[in-house]
Amino acid sequence: MKFKFVLLLLISGNLSISVQAEVPNYAVVVSESTNADSKWHEVVEALRVKHHASVITFAKSVTEALPKLREQFPHYACFVATPAEASAQFVVQVHRMTRHLDDDPYTDCIWGILTGYDAANALRIAKQSEPLLVRRGLGGTAITLDKFDEGVWFDEGKRGHMVRKERGGVAKDETAPDDTTGAIAKEFNEGNADFFMTSGHATERDWQIGFSYRNGQFRCENGKLFGLDTQKVRHPIESKNPKVYLPVGNCLMGHIDGPDAMALAFMNSGGVNQLVGYVVPTWYGYGGWGVLDYFVKQPGRFTLAESFYANQQALLNRLALYLPELLDAEIDTKGRMKARPQLNDKARKAGIQEKDAVGLLYDRDFVAFYGDPAWEARLAPADSGWEQTLVEKDGVFTFEVKPKAGSDGLAHMDRPLFQFLPHRLKHIELIEGADLEPTVTSKFILLPKGKSSDGKTLRVVFRAEKA
Repeated sequence: MKFKFVLLLLISGNLSISVQAEVPNYAVVVSESTNADSKWHEVVEALRVKHHASVITFAKSVTEALPKLREQFPHYACFVATPAEASAQFVVQVHRMTRHLDDDPYTDCIWGILTGYDAANALRIAKQSEPLLVRRGLGGTAITLDKFDEGVWFDEGKRGHMVRKERGGVAKDETAPDDTTGAIAKEFNEGNADFFMTSGHATERDWQIGFSYRNGQFRCENGKLFGLDTQKVRHPIESKNPKVYLPVGNCLMGHIDGPDAMALAFMNSGGVNQLVGYVVPTWYGYGGWGVLDYFVKQPGRFTLAESFYANQQALLNRLALYLPELLDAEIDTKGRMKARPQLNDKARKAGIQEKDAVGLLYDRDFVAFYGDPAWEARLAPADSGWEQTLVEKDGVFTFEVKPKAGSDGLAHMDRPLFQFLPHRLKHIELIEGADLEPTVTSKFILLPKGKSSDGKTLRVVFRAEKA
C-alpha cells in the first residue's frame, strides 16, 4: 500500500525537507518452514499488518528472495528468522543480497533481522509500534552523556570511576565500586535506560565488564541475562522497558550460534528491541563505532536503523572511491581473502594501507542489525552543530549544510555527511558542488567529511527524476 503526502520536517533546526514524498514500502522475508510454524507465522503477520507489507518466502536459502526483492524494491526489508536460522552466514547473505537489487554498489534497502529467544519474544518485538525517544543512556564504556537528557556510564579502563548526568545537569565524575557488576545490573533493572552500549572483551556467552582490570561479567542462561560478580554472586536481570543495545566494540556479541547466545538473552530478558553487533571478533571497528556518528552525534536526525544503514553506505563509499576493484571481493570470518589487496595510487595518496582494505571488507559483511528496521528509535532532538536541508523544486534538488556559528561544526564527525532522499531517483545530473565530491545515488546523498572551520555553507545541486 502506498500513500503520497507533502513532507515538511524540522528537527531542532537540524533538518528541513520540503518535497513530494511517498510512504516507504516494506517486505517481510521468511523461510517457508518458519512461516508454516503457527507461532512464528504470528510474527510475520504482526509485521505484515503493522507495515502493510508484502511477504516473500523462500525454500532453502534467503538468497532465493532476491528476484522478488528486485521486483518490489522495498524501502525496508525485515528478515524474520528463528535463532537456528539467524547464523553468521545468514547475516553475510543478507548484507550481500541487499546490495544487488540494482547495479550500484550500495545497499538498496534498510534491513533488519527480526528474531528472538523464541517466537513469543520475537512477537513482542514485532508488535512494538510506539516510537522510542531515547533520553536516558547507560554504558559499560564511555558514552557522550551531553547528547542524552540523563544517564550513567561505568569506566571499563579505570577501576573505581564512573560518570553520571542527572536530568537538567551536566556530566560529573563519581566513584564506582571496584566490582561494578551489581551496580550495572541495578541500573539495567531499575534505571529505565533507553540506550545501552558496551565495548571490551566478549563472546557469544558473556560480556566481560572490565577491560584493563578484573571485574565481573554479564552472562546468559535459558534466554535470561544475569550478572556474575567477582565473588560469584549472581545478579538477575529482567528489564521490560523497550531499549536499543549497541555492543559496537565487542567481539561476537551479535553472533547467534545457538539458543544461549547473549544477543537473544538481551532481547528476551533485557527488553532490547534493536541491536547492532559483530558476528565475528572485531578489530577494525568501522562497522560498529561509526553508527554512533549518525545516531548519537547527530541526535534526532536518524533512527538507529537509518544510522546503521548510513554507516554501511559510508563504508561502501570509501571502497568505491579508493578501492573499487574490491567492491565485490569476498572475505572470510578470519579476515582471509583469495588474494592480497592491491592498492592503487589514489588509495595510497589518501593514506589507505593494506590493513584498511582488509578491515573495510571485514566490517562490510560481519555486523548484524537485529529488530524491525522501520521501528523508530532515535535520540531526543538536539543541536548537532550544523543545519542540513534538502529542497526540491521542479525536479531540481538543493542540498545545503550550514555550520552554526560558535560551534565546532563538522569537526567532531568521523563519517561523511548523509542525507536520505524522499523517494528513489533516476537520471541524476549534477549541476553544482562537484568540488565537494558528492555521491548522489537513487536513495541518498553522501558528502565526504568537510572542513567547516570557515563556517561556509556546503551546497550540492542536482536534477533528477522520480524512479
